[in-house]
Amino acid sequence: MGESVHHVAAMPVARTPGCPFDPPAELLEARAHGPISRVTHLGGRPGWLVTGFDLVRSVLADPRFSSRKELLNVGDFDIPPAPPGEFLLMDEPEHGRYRRHLQGRFTVRRMRLLAERVAEITAGCLDAMERQGPPVDLVPAFARPIPSMVICELLGVPYEDRGRFQEQIDTFMGGEVSDEELIAAYTATQRYLAELVAAKRAHPTDDVLSDLTGSDLTDEELQGIALLLLAAGFDTTANVLALGTFALLSNPDQLAALRADPTGTDGAVEELLRYLSVAKTFMRTALEDVELGGHTIEAGTTVVLSYHTANRDPDRFTDPHALDLARPRAAHLAFGHGAHQCLGQQLARVELSVAFAALLGRFPTLRLAGPAESVVLRPETADIYGVKSLPVTWDA
Repeated sequence: MGESVHHVAAMPVARTPGCPFDPPAELLEARAHGPISRVTHLGGRPGWLVTGFDLVRSVLADPRFSSRKELLNVGDFDIPPAPPGEFLLMDEPEHGRYRRHLQGRFTVRRMRLLAERVAEITAGCLDAMERQGPPVDLVPAFARPIPSMVICELLGVPYEDRGRFQEQIDTFMGGEVSDEELIAAYTATQRYLAELVAAKRAHPTDDVLSDLTGSDLTDEELQGIALLLLAAGFDTTANVLALGTFALLSNPDQLAALRADPTGTDGAVEELLRYLSVAKTFMRTALEDVELGGHTIEAGTTVVLSYHTANRDPDRFTDPHALDLARPRAAHLAFGHGAHQCLGQQLARVELSVAFAALLGRFPTLRLAGPAESVVLRPETADIYGVKSLPVTWDA
């Protein structure tokens, strides 16, 4: 069996120059050979890579595959368990206990009620862009401040602290700093969150973190939840906004169609989420021997789930490598699947839909300020894919 299985040397794999929106060619080739391949983890341990839509979704829904951080088998070193509250890297019952505390605070209805506030924040960013005049780097001017301000308001982070907080999150999510800088940023963020939790306990305000101080969660657990929500709710949405704008400006026919019919923004957001898949890979570890795609995944083996190839699977999507904003809506895996499906997906949808519509409405002549090849991309080592800067211009 092993001889006939396609093998990917190691992860992460670099993207093809000039193809900023496509998954790495090596992973697309792996998918062409079948939905599951062998992979060697960076630590030298053998593992599996799942690239097909149906198989990725089946693993995400299978309790025989664990999300627990300490079970990751990717090298000759021990990995500590996830800190209290960081439930993304936990299984039941711990995962469910934390998630239940938050579920009611991220409902579709509640997130839609936030649309007006998102629109105000977005308008403020666009006003500042207009005052400054072109050209503007859309990442610090638009893509990052909108989700940053929204998630900080939800958590109750004081306005004066948000700039420093955003820098710290950037540092340990960007994938381009030394271990020392990473640890320093993480430590500073944890220290700040400890102070924030203490402040919310002493003087609760109208925010999610204050609400949670009335539960049975400890200070340490509240810290972990706050960090997870802030990092997940800020970085992913920011990169979809920036990379999505880059994709729209690089596909003028699609951009023109969206401008002609702004009511299609919600559908366009779903297609951009599928097409870009900025949260590109996740890992699971088999708790027992599992048959998957005709192969046996041995207990203790870590499997890499490739969301970006799954969302480009030709068995699932017609012409999968085309950005087609009129594509009939179909379930994608940009927010995952199963018990760990993204808690904040409705918030992200509201932010993306409001922000894209406002940006394109305010600047009808928006375009790249230089050649597409000059746009600086995040490295594949970053947890979330995107652009580092996106200079744009318009007819003032």
